[in-house]
Amino acid sequence: LLGGSDTVEFPIKFTPKYAGCYHCQIILKSSCDIRVYEIECVVNAEQADAQLEFRTPAYQMVTQEIPISNMSSQDWRFEAILEGQCFYGPPVINVRVGETAQYPLTFKPVAEC
Repeated sequence: LLGGSDTVEFPIKFTPKYAGCYHCQIILKSSCDIRVYEIECVVNAEQADAQLEFRTPAYQMVTQEIPISNMSSQDWRFEAILEGQCFYGPPVINVRVGETAQYPLTFKPVAEC
């Protein structure tokens, strides 16, 4: 034990090139012990602020296709949670590795607003 503590710091430097999920194993060996640590690192791309403005005649719907590009090394599965009245879209969208999928966001007004 170091300094009376039962923990030891083990700094790891991780420099990913792309967003995605990265798995690795760390194996620590001594003359009387072997320990295997499984590590999963999830890297998110920088968040970008976006704003959509929908203009449509009263009671007519409009759909905007929102591109989602997957440049990671794993397929993505997104669950969509839409907040606000009159907005519709699929609850789940899958984006395969290296592909771009379109998320169809629909605004269907029920009154003038």
